[in-house]
Amino acid sequence: MFASILVGTDGSDTASTAVRHAIGLALDLNAKLQVVSAYEPTADEQRLLLERTQVPGDIEWTMNPRADVLELLDRAASEARSAGVAEVETYPRQGDAADAILDVAEEHEADLIVVGNKGMTGAKRFLLGSVPNKVSHHAPCSVLIVRTT
Repeated sequence: MFASILVGTDGSDTASTAVRHAIGLALDLNAKLQVVSAYEPTADEQRLLLERTQVPGDIEWTMNPRADVLELLDRAASEARSAGVAEVETYPRQGDAADAILDVAEEHEADLIVVGNKGMTGAKRFLLGSVPNKVSHHAPCSVLIVRTT
């Protein structure tokens, strides 16, 4: 039924709850788990330059605008593997979170997308729309919106 489950995360409590649900589903269904996280390039180049001076030269190349996202994805993948999920793939994507989820779901033929029900609040959500709303309206597959509150 669902051979490939995709979940988006930004490291928030809401996203972490969605990740845990996706892990549980992947285990129950013996499905592949795909974890996506979006990032924006760092505007604070000074911070990045400082961080680069504090790491050994052979790994300096890893200090880039998506380093935090890579660490977040590694943690989610480790959690899934520790729980027993056999196949886990991660996808860091630059740009909007909903677009990243939708793009990876389409490109890698996900059968189910799992997202949390909370995200942006107030005027920002009104103007830009929420990630769950955008994903549910444009997804190429089924969507599970996990109640996280």
